[in-house]
Amino acid sequence: MRITAALSRRADAPFELAEVELEDPRADEVLVEIRAAGICHTDLTMKAAWPPALSPIVLGHEGAGVVAAVGAGVTSVQPGDRVLLSYRSCGGCPQCTAGHPTYCRDFRALNATGARPDGSTTMRHDGAPVYGSFFGQSSFASHALAHASNVVVVGADVDLGVAAPLGCAVQTGAGAVLNVLRPGPGASLAVFGTGGVGLSALMAGVSAGVGTIVAVDPVAERRQLAAELGATAVLDPGSDDVADAIRQLTDGGATHALDTTARGSVINQAIEALAPLGTLALVGVGVPEVTIDVQKLIGRGGTLRGVIEGDAVPQTFIPLLLELHAAGRLPLERMIRTYAFEEIAAAADDTAAGSAIKPVLLL
Repeated sequence: MRITAALSRRADAPFELAEVELEDPRADEVLVEIRAAGICHTDLTMKAAWPPALSPIVLGHEGAGVVAAVGAGVTSVQPGDRVLLSYRSCGGCPQCTAGHPTYCRDFRALNATGARPDGSTTMRHDGAPVYGSFFGQSSFASHALAHASNVVVVGADVDLGVAAPLGCAVQTGAGAVLNVLRPGPGASLAVFGTGGVGLSALMAGVSAGVGTIVAVDPVAERRQLAAELGATAVLDPGSDDVADAIRQLTDGGATHALDTTARGSVINQAIEALAPLGTLALVGVGVPEVTIDVQKLIGRGGTLRGVIEGDAVPQTFIPLLLELHAAGRLPLERMIRTYAFEEIAAAADDTAAGSAIKPVLLL
């Protein structure tokens, strides 16, 4: 079928809307008419690093829409279902069967190669392959081929424009807090970077009743929003001695911390701000190597923990997040700015510049 997709041809070129040919769904695939798609920094990171030999590519991994058709082997969803899209997993490896599909043995093959696991592409343009299957969806398009493993059915009362980021950014931040760090009312939480992931972590901490939550961000507007969303203190890394301030605010150090920046200097700052036996979760994706002050980590008996997608099972965790939102405990709309699909280039620029916290494209 003919669809409209946002092509990324080169790292330095803006997204380009074009008509492409999308295959019919295979036996395990689900065709979704996309109604909304969040833009995540991971989309921009991959755009910048994607090899020219595998271009053009259709990115997007926070899709939301309506099922248009299903393959012969799909029984968990049906045409007409309203769905949110997330990452793919195999369902059969030791990590998947143990309830940790974010660490699926085949995660890269299923989510980040630009093709199906068998090497085939789902789209063509002017007779040439268009790479996609990004996170098992490539939702920067009018339609996407997803799979039974990465669609979550939601109710008719769910605003897809608000819920789309649940598939990655919100799931990552909130899941890191609720599934991994699990701070209690007597704990303290320091969040480094208050973009979509950091603010989701902050809101999750508030919903869990964490007594002290410190948000660190260089942008004044984001610090203000963090305070409005429940941070007990906000710090400017450009003017505050962050580690010392956190130790004072938390009576000796944060019991839990989250870094969304993937910057070595910030990670070391977070380590220095930890309480004895504190835990720092890393969710940011950036340069592959940073220098860590191991002595400070060891000296505090600290734990450094990597987290992918909030260590969440989308089919169970996303409904929980929707319940929190419906109860007013996860006010996602406060950080969302919507754009028409045709404005994807501007939305991407605003994301990169930091002027939009969580852009969502509406189709």
